[in-house]
Amino acid sequence: MSQTPALSYRREVRSEDRQAVRAILESTGFFYPEEVMVAVELVEERLQRGLSSGYLFEFAEVGGQPAGYTCYGPIACTRASFDLYWIGVHQEHRRSGLGRSLLARAEEQIRRLGGQRVYVETSSRAQYDPTRRFYLACGYHLEAQLEDFYAPGDGKTIFLKVLQ
Repeated sequence: MSQTPALSYRREVRSEDRQAVRAILESTGFFYPEEVMVAVELVEERLQRGLSSGYLFEFAEVGGQPAGYTCYGPIACTRASFDLYWIGVHQEHRRSGLGRSLLARAEEQIRRLGGQRVYVETSSRAQYDPTRRFYLACGYHLEAQLEDFYAPGDGKTIFLKVLQ
């Protein structure tokens, strides 16, 4: 009888998370190389500046290996609004509930920090249909859409969830 590897979570950011974030995002096939580079830069910023960076993380590990993560933080000059900057689940673990779990954990931490509104931005490209459905299924609603934001034919969709 085979055992399922243990699932654990952590908020601590480690130097090896640079590569873990890169591997998670590259495995999805969704992100351009420059987007992956930005995600890794947020890890570096957190490692250098700690909590003062404004970037908060939640990592999910399966069998001790990072399988997914979220990066979120308060939106400057707002009283209770947060951005969900990144959520990624390694291709091996997609459709396992890990994304929902990571999102729920991030939302709970945002509540604890006094957050009331969570904003998420994603692409309008057809490839992102599952991503948009994911946010809708998790209680977010489409707040705005900016046509051709990222590139011609690639708009930005902005989702919002008001936390109770």
